[in-house]
Amino acid sequence: MLFWSAVLFLLGVAAFLDAMFNYGEIFRKINSVLFLLISLAILVRTTTKIKAGRIEKYEKRIGDLERKVTDITRTKEKTPY
Repeated sequence: MLFWSAVLFLLGVAAFLDAMFNYGEIFRKINSVLFLLISLAILVRTTTKIKAGRIEKYEKRIGDLERKVTDITRTKEKTPY
């Protein structure tokens, strides 16, 4: 993610230099397409990481609940009525 953020930064610097020195129309088209694709990739990666984090949180919660259930069942089996 840091790599792609650096690439976006460099594309932004290139766009700034293009605006200052007017390198040409082809450079603007290529730069804008690259900027679009890389930002889309970062958006997709961030979304998948958020989903993976959510799933990891659910798995941890399920593990905690399973441990609590086994603790409760063990204490019920040990204590006579």
